[in-house]
Amino acid sequence: MLIGNSRSIKIKEEVKVRAKRLLIIPAVITIFFLMNNCRSKKVVENPADLVLINGKIATMDEKNPLVEAISIKGDKIQLAGTNDQIKKVIGDSTNVIDLKGKFVMPGFNDSHAHFLGIGESKTILDLHEAKNYDEVIALVAKAADNAKPGEWIIGRGWHQEKFYPKPNPNVNGFPVHNELSKASPRNPVILKHASGHAILVNAMAMQIAGVDKNTPGVEGGIIMRDEQGNPTGVFEENALELITKYYDDYLTRRKPAEIRVDYVRKIKLASEDCLKKGVTSCADAGQPFAVIDLMKQLADSNKIPVRINVMAEDSLPKMKANLKNYFLVGYGNNHLNVRSVKKYIDGALGSRGAWMLEPYDDMPGSTGENITTVDVLQAFSELAIQSGFQMCIHAIGDRGNREVLDLYERIFKKYPGLKNLRWRIEHAQHLSAEDIPRFAKLGVIAAMQGIHCTSDATFVPARIGLKRVEEGAYAWKKLLNSGAIICNGTDAPVEDVDPIKCFYASVTRKLPDGTTFFPEEKMTRFEALKSYTINGAYATFEENIKGSLKAGMLADIVILSNDLLSCSDEQIKTTKVLCTIVGGKILFEEK
Repeated sequence: MLIGNSRSIKIKEEVKVRAKRLLIIPAVITIFFLMNNCRSKKVVENPADLVLINGKIATMDEKNPLVEAISIKGDKIQLAGTNDQIKKVIGDSTNVIDLKGKFVMPGFNDSHAHFLGIGESKTILDLHEAKNYDEVIALVAKAADNAKPGEWIIGRGWHQEKFYPKPNPNVNGFPVHNELSKASPRNPVILKHASGHAILVNAMAMQIAGVDKNTPGVEGGIIMRDEQGNPTGVFEENALELITKYYDDYLTRRKPAEIRVDYVRKIKLASEDCLKKGVTSCADAGQPFAVIDLMKQLADSNKIPVRINVMAEDSLPKMKANLKNYFLVGYGNNHLNVRSVKKYIDGALGSRGAWMLEPYDDMPGSTGENITTVDVLQAFSELAIQSGFQMCIHAIGDRGNREVLDLYERIFKKYPGLKNLRWRIEHAQHLSAEDIPRFAKLGVIAAMQGIHCTSDATFVPARIGLKRVEEGAYAWKKLLNSGAIICNGTDAPVEDVDPIKCFYASVTRKLPDGTTFFPEEKMTRFEALKSYTINGAYATFEENIKGSLKAGMLADIVILSNDLLSCSDEQIKTTKVLCTIVGGKILFEEK
């Protein structure tokens, strides 16, 4: 019994020891795991939210122009430097993008576009690719088959100079409405010229507007007529309003909720188009106060992903009553600015509406149109400078540009104490040689569009002759050499908002047939990049928050497939946008 009890006690003690060992093992494992886990966690002070490494990054910062990597904290650039420098701010929660040598630059800033127009262009007939008038008619006929009776049919993008063969019949190269009216007998039709400065309408639209042979002419506009005096359906410049006001009335009869939904849709479509093309900031060159009110509401609810600079454009009485109340800088977390006024002095070259010093070569009886009188522009300019607003006047012809420069000079002399005004001329396409140096001298910004040069080049010599073209047509290099600042853009939806196409036009001036249009006016690669980034920011008083990639700037970035500074001309055309970042957030990625 004693022997048995002794054995039993020993067995119990062994069981206890083994049990203790079993308890110790998981405890040791736990301690080892915790120690190992502590070792793996990096202690990083102020870690970045997003890091881009192993790239070729053009910062547009003169002190630090090219770097390998950048880090982003919140919506701003944290650091820009070497891979080793940036790796120091990579924490466990940092999102790291290995660029693998890809080219990075500040997001493109389209300094002159029509943002809502970009969205609208996605909802109407696109006529840009129409090779002739028959193709336009076919598109309208198809739309009419699917439209309810009385519903307006809207399109944009036709250009008579790009039709082959020429429309027959035509007046001054412009088509006559007869076939258009046959294609859409139950629906009023408005087809906007590519420039936006002319329309072609059908018989029903003219009937609604009460326009006929007896309709008097319009100051600053043209009702195109045939030999018998009958309207052909083409209306230019101020004459557009004879028709468009009835379409506008049709739109305003909608319920407020419908109007809001329509604007939200246009902003969504415009934003998507911009972001997939690397545009992080975009102008809206002319909106009335009612639309600005709506855009403010959408900015309040974060429904405008692209940064928008809106130019206020309304009647003079409304401007006098309201302009000061609409000064907006950095609204909606830097997504909406309103600090400029938009007006027109002339029309477009394609419709012979640009105001020229001498008659058109292909229409000797015309020097174009003065859309808004200089006296009225003076009143708007006085109001703008007194309200702290920048003036942005559309001028395409050499006479139009001279008149605007003269006006600005008078205003600046009247208010000598006001500096750094940065007033602009929108387009500045055709200049007299003696006016080119005046931009730099007066501090006037030339808000130009590189793509207009190659798009218009096929008909410009016929319009104004080679001498005037060489003197000052799309005179980028002459302006830059004189010390002027150029900001770039597309005038979308006149042209595609795609900055790659515009950049290619700016640095090559090459036409589709391979010829080069006055190559001495080409920008360098760096000049073109500046015009699309930091210069665009300067033109809206934002160079301290965007347009370059350095610490403290907004993290608006685009990643491209090719190096725009060094790739071949042909490679520019094939460059793809791989990623678009706005305020540190990835809003577009190529799939």
